[in-house]
Amino acid sequence: MPISPETIVARALPAIMALDADRKLIAVAGPPGSGKSTLADALSAALARAGKLAQVVPMDGFHLDNRILEARGLLARKGCPESFDAQGFLALVRRIAAGQRVIYPVFDRSLDLAIAGAGALAADTEFVIFEGNYLLLDMAPWRALRAHWTFAVCLQETRAELQQRLVNRWLDHGLSRADATRRCAENDMQNVDLVRAHSGAADLVVGSDA
Repeated sequence: MPISPETIVARALPAIMALDADRKLIAVAGPPGSGKSTLADALSAALARAGKLAQVVPMDGFHLDNRILEARGLLARKGCPESFDAQGFLALVRRIAAGQRVIYPVFDRSLDLAIAGAGALAADTEFVIFEGNYLLLDMAPWRALRAHWTFAVCLQETRAELQQRLVNRWLDHGLSRADATRRCAENDMQNVDLVRAHSGAADLVVGSDA
């Protein structure tokens, strides 16, 4: 049975609240379909209830535009590591770690593109929660991110459960079951397997992995 976001937050919050840093960078990592966005939002809400300034900064704002992906032959693999501006995301994380006020891009799923300048982070934000597939990926240039995480959570789930969730996600987008199954197999599950096989250590690992 999947572990609820509330249960994970209750497990993580004491350690996160005890962190000793002016600005805490919290990574919520895991394969596609593992519940990263839901957990990041739940953690941000819990910190706000505790009187802390917290904000979620998703990695998805650094998706490359579809025109670039098409030119590079990556459009069908959108969501793979190569389909992101990893260096741009790393530069943003470094600025945030330095305590700066930043403006950052946000991905609009309804438009299927990143919107520049759509997110703003104030300099006095104490807890910055990042969520994304590759925050703990032990491959260049992604592995450079790990040094900036004050605390990292890795969500794990069985491959079968992830596959079911990802097929359902495509069904919710209006695809037929055949097309949803194909998209999941040809793209999503490749990213799932990469994250499961090549993620580095986390401070808290939650879920099952089989």
